[in-house]
Amino acid sequence: MTTVFNSSPAERVASPLPRVDEPRRADAASRRVRHPISVGSTAVLLLGAVYCLLPVLWVLIAATKSGAELFSTFTFAPSTHLFDNIVELAQYRDGLYWRWMVNTALYAGVGAILSTYVSALSGYALAKFSFPGKGTVFKVLLMGVLVPGVILAIPQYFLLAQMGLTNTYWSVLLPQIISPYGIYLARIYAAAAVPTDVIESARTEGARELYILHRIAMPMMMPGLVTIFLFQFVAVWNNFMLPYIMLGDDRLFPITVGLSGLLNQGASQPSMYTLVITGALLSIVPLIALFLVLQRYWRVDLAAGAVKA
Repeated sequence: MTTVFNSSPAERVASPLPRVDEPRRADAASRRVRHPISVGSTAVLLLGAVYCLLPVLWVLIAATKSGAELFSTFTFAPSTHLFDNIVELAQYRDGLYWRWMVNTALYAGVGAILSTYVSALSGYALAKFSFPGKGTVFKVLLMGVLVPGVILAIPQYFLLAQMGLTNTYWSVLLPQIISPYGIYLARIYAAAAVPTDVIESARTEGARELYILHRIAMPMMMPGLVTIFLFQFVAVWNNFMLPYIMLGDDRLFPITVGLSGLLNQGASQPSMYTLVITGALLSIVPLIALFLVLQRYWRVDLAAGAVKA
């Protein structure tokens, strides 16, 4: 059996039929184009990581030095006095540092939990309910996000002073409950993660609104609420200006204000510098532990937990 070709050999050679190795060459060319970009991105990320972690490394190394070694040895040369510094810090004024640590955990823990709940309630209402003035409320909320908390510290002090709540735990806890940024995040996440059909089905079955919020909406919003909790917890943990203005009793101080007082004493007593550095190192440990514990609650998909067809 013979096969008849209608075209000449020259025409067959000149035909524009794709070659088998052309896709491979295209992929190789695209990889060569993307390679410099990936290297540059990796370099930028490494520089950012070094920029963020270098101060932590310095604190870790400096906490191992004695007061004499702190200013006389190489900056990144470790020593063997970490345990001695921790013992000295624990014995300072009968364990006042641990009182500051407990105060900070109270301010950050209770404040972040209350703030997260208020943010979830407000964000869910803004996302799933229609009421007069909803757009205005959301615009005011966005303006509140742009206002730095430092500006509000003085007005909050005068308001709480008229109520007789200054120099108490309430003076630090109450201003932390409302977080415009947390409400904004909760509103965005509730709109994306909580299907309206699920809410309508629950209402049809006779479920109350608070039941829908706590048993249906909040589990779907859990990754977003964990993020809000972490943001608020870290913000309260690192807050300095508000407790500095509100509190006068050093037994109510958080770590930030307490270590600032020790740092001021270091001008006349250089040995206090080692206590400040060691205290700063220990104050990082709870934040690292919290991130490691709560990171399993994060989800990439905003619709995690929603009902699938």
